[in-house]
Amino acid sequence: MMSSWLPRYEFKSTLSQRKFFKKNAKDFRGVQRVCLLGFRVADNLAISDVARVFGLRTSAIRYYEQIGILPPPVRKNGQRRYEQSALFRLAVVQRAQESGFTLDEIRELFFGFRAATRPPKRWHELSERKIAELQLRMKRLKLMQTLLKQMQDCRCNALEDCGKKLLSKSSKERNHAHLR
Repeated sequence: MMSSWLPRYEFKSTLSQRKFFKKNAKDFRGVQRVCLLGFRVADNLAISDVARVFGLRTSAIRYYEQIGILPPPVRKNGQRRYEQSALFRLAVVQRAQESGFTLDEIRELFFGFRAATRPPKRWHELSERKIAELQLRMKRLKLMQTLLKQMQDCRCNALEDCGKKLLSKSSKERNHAHLR
C-alpha cells in the first residue's frame, strides 16, 4: 500500500506562487493571477512551472506520471509540456490528498469505475469508505487515549510488575468473556 503524503499547496496563493506569476506573467497570456484558482492558464507549461503552481517537487509530478495518475505529457525538445487538463487533474489529486485519500485510492477515483460513472458517484463511493475508515481510526484513537490515561495512574515499582498486572487483567477479562 502506498503511503499518502500531505501537499503543501493551499488554495490561497503563497508568496512564492505570487513571485512565480509576477515573473512568468507572459506564460499566462494576460490572465490575471487570481484566475489560477480557476486554472485558466496557458497550455504547454514546463514541469517546473506546474510544480510551483501546486507547491510540489518535480519528482512528485514525474511519479504521478509513472503510476498513471497523470497522463504522459507532450514533449517539446525533450522537455515535458503540460496542458490544462493535467492542471485540472492535479487539482483533483491535491483535493483528494487533502481529504485523506491515498495514491491508490486516487488512482481508483480515476480508473476504478466504469468510464461512464459520473464524478459525484465516484466521490460518494470512495468518501463512504474513507468516512468508515476515519470512524474506525477515531475509535482506536479514543481507546489509545483511555489506555494512556490509565498508564499515567501506574503505581508499579518495575515494568515487570506492570506486565504481571496486565497479563493478570487480560486473563481475567478472557475468563469473564467465556462465562457470558
